[in-house]
Amino acid sequence: MKQDGYTLIPLSVYFKDARVKLEIGACRGKKNYDKRETIAKRDAEREMDRHMKERNR
Repeated sequence: MKQDGYTLIPLSVYFKDARVKLEIGACRGKKNYDKRETIAKRDAEREMDRHMKERNR
């Protein structure tokens, strides 16, 4: 399988009899604007966790 711009992602790993089975999926990477949204959400969550930790001390 050869497709440019796609990445193989392991969806699940399991054992069947004496073998290891792996289900994989092909997907495209995120665009830059998607990455910015994800980074902003992650930073906001970290900040909230940081404040909650300080408050519980």
